[in-house]
Amino acid sequence: MIYNEYRVKFYINSQTGKKPALDYIKLLDEKTRQKVNKYIEFLRENKGYLNEPYSRHIRGKIRELRVDFNNGYHRIFYFSFLEKKIILLNAFLKNTNKTPVKQISIAENNYQDTINNPQLYE
Repeated sequence: MIYNEYRVKFYINSQTGKKPALDYIKLLDEKTRQKVNKYIEFLRENKGYLNEPYSRHIRGKIRELRVDFNNGYHRIFYFSFLEKKIILLNAFLKNTNKTPVKQISIAENNYQDTINNPQLYE
């Protein structure tokens, strides 16, 4: 195991035990899932920080990974955490020009849940 590398983890909801970002990715078709996973690996290799158009700052420590594909604009909210971890908070298919306030709110709640319960990722 290489300890100096960043690792990608999925947030686990403290109330439901669900992993919103992972659940979203699992529902994608194979080609889209491969592209999303490729972007996640690119994010990991770049230590949790990518410039636009790959990533964009949302609010506070939360950023969005931007995966545009022929079937839509997939967004994954994430933040970099202690011990070189990148925590994927939630994901959604973007249908509007602006990022929906509801999705940002979900990401902020998931972020706070992680900060308050640091065991909530895997």
